[in-house]
Amino acid sequence: MRAMFTHREKRYRTLSDTMKNRFGKKVFKVPLNGGFTCPNKDGTKGEGGCIYCSPSGSGDFNADYRLPLEKQYETVKKKLLKKWPDAYTMPYFQANTNTYKPVGALRKLFEEALTLDENIVGLSVATRCDALSEEKIDLLDELNDRTYIQLELGLQTVNPRTAALINRGHDLKCFDDAVGKLRKRGIDVVVHIINGLPFENEDDMLRTIEHLNSLDIQGLKIHMLHVMKHTPLEDMYQEGIFKLLTRAEYVDITVKQIERLNPDVVLHRLTGDAPKETLIAPAWTAKKFVVMNEIDKLLRKKDTYQGIYHG
Repeated sequence: MRAMFTHREKRYRTLSDTMKNRFGKKVFKVPLNGGFTCPNKDGTKGEGGCIYCSPSGSGDFNADYRLPLEKQYETVKKKLLKKWPDAYTMPYFQANTNTYKPVGALRKLFEEALTLDENIVGLSVATRCDALSEEKIDLLDELNDRTYIQLELGLQTVNPRTAALINRGHDLKCFDDAVGKLRKRGIDVVVHIINGLPFENEDDMLRTIEHLNSLDIQGLKIHMLHVMKHTPLEDMYQEGIFKLLTRAEYVDITVKQIERLNPDVVLHRLTGDAPKETLIAPAWTAKKFVVMNEIDKLLRKKDTYQGIYHG
C-alpha cells in the first residue's frame, strides 16, 4: 500500500489518474445547468436550503440554465480543451438537486446530455438522498448499463446537531439507505463533506470519515466551509457566532482525514472555490492550488499517505 502512494507526487488516489486508467486518457467534467431547484428550498423538505448554500445552489460557475444544453456544453468545453486538447468529456449536472424533476423530464435531459459529443464517456449527477425515488434509481441504473454514471451525494457531516443547525433537511439513515440502493445497482457514489462547519471540532470531522469508511463509496469531495453573500451563514458569521478554520488548521485536519480514509476511495476534491464577488470568508480559500500544495507538502513532511490508519 505504501508504494502505491509514495512513488508519485500525490500520496492519495486522484481522480485524474483513476479516470485515465479507466478510459485511457484525460477526462474532464463539463458543468451543465439543468434548471433544477431543491426540495430543501421549495417547502417539500424544508425552506431556505442549507444555511451555506448560495442562491445558485452551488452552481456559481455554471452557465445560464435558459441556454440550450448544447450551447452550455460547447462554451465550457471550448475553454477546457485549451488546457487538455486531447481529452474525453463528462457532462456534469451540478447546481441544486439534479434528480428533482419527474422521471420523464430527467430521462429527456440526461439522454440529451449524453449525445452532445462523441467524446462523452459518462455522466455525473449531483443530488440529495431524499430526491432519489426507486423510479429515478431505475433510470440511473438503465443509463449505467450503457455508459458510466457517477452519482454525487451531499452528506457534509454525520453529526446530527450540526445537520440540524445547517438545515440539511434529511437524517443520516436517509443518506446511508440511498448509498446502499445505488450500490446494489452498481452505480458509483461520490460523497461531499464540509470541514469547518459551525461548532464542529476535529473529532467531528474525523468521525465523518470513519462513517464513510463503513459504507461502499467510490469517491469523496472535501470542501472548506465558505461564507457566501446573501446566505443565513453570512449573518451568523458577521455576528461572530462561530469561527472559521485557518488554512493551517484546514490542511492539518484534511491530512488526518486522508490518512484515515479507505485507500480505495478516489479523492475528487481536497478544497473548494467560490466566486470572489460573492465570497465573504475565508479569503485563503480563493487560492485553491496553494491549499492543495500545502496538503501535499504536509503529507510528504509526515511521510504519510491515504489509508495509513485505515482499519
